[in-house]
Amino acid sequence: MSANLSRQSAITAITNYTAPEASFSFADTKPTELFGCNVFNDNVMKDRLPKKVYKSVKKTIEEGAVLDPTVADAVANAMKEWAMEKGATHYTHVFYPLTGLTAEKHDGFLSPDGKGNAIAEFEGKLLIQGEPDASSFPNGGLRATFEARGYTAWDVTSPAYILENPNGTFLCIPTAFISWKGEALDKKTPLLRANQAVNKSAQRILKIFGDDSGKRVVSNAGPEQEYFLIDRNFFFARPDLQMAGRTLFGAKPAKGQELDDHYFGAIPRRVLSFMMDVEHQLYKLGVPVKTRHNEVAPGQFEIAPVYEQSNIATDHNQMVMTTLKSVAKKHGMACLLHEKPFAGINGSGKHLNYSLSCSGHGSLFDPGENPTENAQFLIFCAAVIRSVHKYSKLLRAVVATASNDHRLGANEAPPAILSIFLGDHLSEIFSKIQEGNSPTPTSTGFLKAGVDTLPPLPRDAGDRNRTSPFAFTGNRFEFRAVGSNSSIAGPQVAINTMIADSLDYIADELEAFMGGDESKLNDAVNKVIKDIMDTHGQIVFNGDGYSDAWHKEAVEKRGLPNLRTSADAIPEISSPEVVELFTKYSVFTKEELDSRTEIYLEQYNQAIVTEAALVVKLAKTHIFPGAVRYQKELAETCANMKTIGVPFTTDVLTEVTDKLRSMQAAVVELEKIMDAKPSDGVEEEAKYLCCTALPAMLEVRKYADSLEEVVADDLWCLPSYSEMLFIK
Repeated sequence: MSANLSRQSAITAITNYTAPEASFSFADTKPTELFGCNVFNDNVMKDRLPKKVYKSVKKTIEEGAVLDPTVADAVANAMKEWAMEKGATHYTHVFYPLTGLTAEKHDGFLSPDGKGNAIAEFEGKLLIQGEPDASSFPNGGLRATFEARGYTAWDVTSPAYILENPNGTFLCIPTAFISWKGEALDKKTPLLRANQAVNKSAQRILKIFGDDSGKRVVSNAGPEQEYFLIDRNFFFARPDLQMAGRTLFGAKPAKGQELDDHYFGAIPRRVLSFMMDVEHQLYKLGVPVKTRHNEVAPGQFEIAPVYEQSNIATDHNQMVMTTLKSVAKKHGMACLLHEKPFAGINGSGKHLNYSLSCSGHGSLFDPGENPTENAQFLIFCAAVIRSVHKYSKLLRAVVATASNDHRLGANEAPPAILSIFLGDHLSEIFSKIQEGNSPTPTSTGFLKAGVDTLPPLPRDAGDRNRTSPFAFTGNRFEFRAVGSNSSIAGPQVAINTMIADSLDYIADELEAFMGGDESKLNDAVNKVIKDIMDTHGQIVFNGDGYSDAWHKEAVEKRGLPNLRTSADAIPEISSPEVVELFTKYSVFTKEELDSRTEIYLEQYNQAIVTEAALVVKLAKTHIFPGAVRYQKELAETCANMKTIGVPFTTDVLTEVTDKLRSMQAAVVELEKIMDAKPSDGVEEEAKYLCCTALPAMLEVRKYADSLEEVVADDLWCLPSYSEMLFIK
């Protein structure tokens, strides 16, 4: 039997693929009617809740008021009736443990009545609090193994929703997840705490600028989600993709992304059907997805929503990732969310668009018609500059994973060195203030395309910079270093808390300078901005973040940290300055931070250990057998030619033999390295795996990929890059 049988079977299956019949039609149901139909949203609550209860819940959602527990029974009953009308038989508290995945435990509405019948029950106490077994979720030493109690707590600010399944529906209730002692065991709880902190600090600044309305300041997010699609038949023929999420072997295809012909190209028909199905599901869940397109790499795509409040955006992004994976199966494909599933071509990120806003002001990062006349905007922008410089190590740490290390620093993602892009216009304004000069009002004007039939296009205040990790993009900042497979909660917790700290610092400085005299506000603003630029201005960089010159300048001249790997970055979560920051704002306790450091290092280590084991197994059981068979065929051919006296070169046989011998030696060396792995601490293990195991894995890959280039195609069992990336 040919070793290539699985590959050929996969290709044949794709050739004969029949798309599933559409289960929906936007012609029958308008998207506007479909949007949010499975969400217990404001319209549903207003329609179904008693007026007093509705007002109480709205006050909690919009103003951050403490939830009145007496309303729970009314909300629970209305939620149950609404869900059962939509066919739901069960409910679940949805939460986000430190695995980074979505977790849920389902309970039925029906309870026996003792008379052979059943009644539907869902009380307020069941809505407010659940109790999943917490013993099997990561806790990082916060609790002993035998301490199993954990609580889910209803997050009223994120609406409940219905998830559909071919066999029915169930009610999902977003919740926080905490231990019996009140420690955060999830991603949501710290985000809610950080949102409170930044609101309180931002209120101080707004009050200084004359707004004492107390209107709530919220953080907003809009994550651009990148992903790869490959045919499911190829996925099942690649054990590395199944177990590690990325290809551990694979020779470079003859064509990759060099022609730039995939980016924004026509979306393949099968992929477009998948995208429309995904959007249909997300519309019903109230997820405001707006953009879809081909990304740079072949087989890579993007989906992006419009802006939302950060907590809801975080929940929605988890829904997006889950939906992408589940709908891909329906269409015979696999969705890959690993940051670098294919070596040598662009990986996937999740660009986190971030801003602060207030109902009375809109975006607090909006420069207005002329930023030189908008002192409030400049103060909030200065707070970001100070935050990113002072806590750049923390920002690097919250995006640190074994998978994201393969993407950061490559020429499709920002470098591991944190910097801020402001654009020429804003940079000039801050520079002039730093020099003690008054900025000159500037009109951005219009672009002229040079074609009479095209209208004049308004020019933005600054260009974009793809290489910047933290870039100003008009009325928000874009944090480009987040990994595609990660929750956006961690980065937002860090950014909110960092900015809260800087806003408080600025408020203190402004108040001290003014001494209660409002006429000194402009002078105070100029002084604070000048001081911030003097101390933190080196974080601003508008050039090419990929260049070697920038890396040298950043480290040697500007003193910016360069934490190249997660093994370097993750321990920063427990550094003294980070502990001081988070404990000051009651976002994390020291124990909670220590637990996360341990958990993330353990996850990093386990990812590499798993990949190393896969490298050894695939080399021995997939690559070596096919190459040896080819070696045997070559040897027999050489012998036959020699017997009949026909001149025949043995160069190919020698090449295959040398590569096989080298690969075997590399595998043996990798096994020795993994056997010698230290066990005296997760941080030491992480550094060892990073510096020793990963290079050894690459050494095995080097020879395996070179064998793929010469071994007969019918003897190579793993689907190739060209097949996975280009056959849809």
